[in-house]
Amino acid sequence: MTIEKNEFVTDAIIIGAGPVGLFAVFELGLLDIKAHLIDILDRPGGQCTELYPEKPIYDIPAYPVIGGQELTDNLMKQIEPFKPTFHFSQMAESVTKTEDGKWKVTTDIGTTIIAPVIIIAAGGGSFMPKKPSIPNIESYEGQSVFYAVRKMEQFRDKNLVIAGGGDSALDWTINLQPIAKHVTLIHRRDDFRAAPDSVNKMRELVAEGKMTLKIADLVSINGDAPNMTGLNVKSKEEGESVVACDTLLAFYGLTMKLGPIANFGLNLHENLIPVDTEKFETSEKGIFAIGDINYYPGKLKLILSGFHEAALMAQQAFRYIYPDKKLRFQYTTSSSDLQSKLGVKE
Repeated sequence: MTIEKNEFVTDAIIIGAGPVGLFAVFELGLLDIKAHLIDILDRPGGQCTELYPEKPIYDIPAYPVIGGQELTDNLMKQIEPFKPTFHFSQMAESVTKTEDGKWKVTTDIGTTIIAPVIIIAAGGGSFMPKKPSIPNIESYEGQSVFYAVRKMEQFRDKNLVIAGGGDSALDWTINLQPIAKHVTLIHRRDDFRAAPDSVNKMRELVAEGKMTLKIADLVSINGDAPNMTGLNVKSKEEGESVVACDTLLAFYGLTMKLGPIANFGLNLHENLIPVDTEKFETSEKGIFAIGDINYYPGKLKLILSGFHEAALMAQQAFRYIYPDKKLRFQYTTSSSDLQSKLGVKE
């Protein structure tokens, strides 16, 4: 089989890099199963890091309280020995079968990954960007308007407006400021939800005259679509004004939609994926669903439940990936083999 430039072959494809998807890497790794993960976000953690990075979570075993970002950081550290490959800022768009019976996932930017098994750990589905309420904004998308950064070089020498007040908006303001022609951060109020350190760095750049901060609401786009020449904005102090720019990056948060997963050919139940409770396998052999995306009688939408589902899923995934090997159940506390894999064997 010839491997193309953006084509990868692995043991397991995990769609979704939230806590359950990350823990699946661990459970698979203990069984010598390599994983590639696809996520529409630009970082791991899913809802935990994107929607409530500092919100306390109280029902993770052994942690009386832990934040979403800390939980993600700990999971990333836990799976380091297994060296997973991440494909961020991409959406799993289609699933097909190869001639030899494996699964092939293609993303919206043309990356393809082939593996014997797929694990859908996409929470409630794909995160879709919330768009500013600007007339005709769709006709500028992909040319002048963007909702994520996939390649920083795309914004080099741009007269860039970044809209939003959360971590994504502030992080990209700081990261793109050195390469953009000019960056203007627009937010509806002079109060930000981002990490204090990021806010402080942004204010330092403003004080040094290296970027502009404007407290205003977006009203409309100037220019002949898809090319932008400026944004009409409105503030209480200044009224309506025009911000000259050629590119808008809008970070207004995310909403959950099942997205292309609905077209994967799986049986669905109220936009969830029914699975059995032995293997957490879907209606398609070799495709599993774990976490909030799945459905079965008695299902509880808890991170804890997703962790349990990942452990049982991995047992059946092993049988598909290594059909000629015997599966031996081992404990990490006593197995020198597992401890060696984890790098903790003395």
